[in-house]
Amino acid sequence: MQPAPQSYHLRIKEFPPDSQPRERLRDAGPAALSDAELLAILLRVGVAGTNVLQLAQQILAEHGGWVGLQRADYSELCRRHGVGEAKAATLKAALEIGRRILITGTDARPQIRSPTDVANLLMVEMGHLDQEHLRTVLLDTKNRVQQISTIYVGSVNTAVIRVGEVFRDAVRKNSTAIIMVHNHPSGDPTPSTEDILVTRQIVEAGKLLDVEVLDHLIIGRGRYVSMRERGQGFSG
Repeated sequence: MQPAPQSYHLRIKEFPPDSQPRERLRDAGPAALSDAELLAILLRVGVAGTNVLQLAQQILAEHGGWVGLQRADYSELCRRHGVGEAKAATLKAALEIGRRILITGTDARPQIRSPTDVANLLMVEMGHLDQEHLRTVLLDTKNRVQQISTIYVGSVNTAVIRVGEVFRDAVRKNSTAIIMVHNHPSGDPTPSTEDILVTRQIVEAGKLLDVEVLDHLIIGRGRYVSMRERGQGFSG
């Protein structure tokens, strides 16, 4: 009886020398690599009948690129043939590093000068969330970002949002000001009546705590609304 054939996993080092992603990264720099090549470096090995580069191409196509992979649950990735727990953990860690670099930018503490600056920090991620997330961007006296805190996940309304939770980290960090940010999973960033009520409530609470609420941004799919610019929830 013939023994069962062993699964063959084509590793990166077994590619022709001029097409090995790691060697291309070394010789040409990471910017020269395709998305699939970068992902192949993280995956390291393919599966029977599919080399690691093909596997990377398949996974990117299935999830619609990096943003889709960032949104994918860890358990979902683990169940994907050819991924498993170790690769899923490596991938999620790499994506989180990228997200944190995007948040901090080139400076350790990016300065906020306009609503667009805030949107650039959070819109890529928050514009694709399936649930509403309320976050606060904590700022110092020079409007430099101290921290971004997730306050609540779920419907943003006056019945569930606790004022103390909104300002907890700001008080702890001695922040001068905050900017509220939440997303609309529908993709339409138009403020609702409840959004205006929540904003008004938080702005008034900030005055009592001597923490200025500079703005409340609502993020949709590729769009955002500054409620201060619209004069909604902010007096004067």
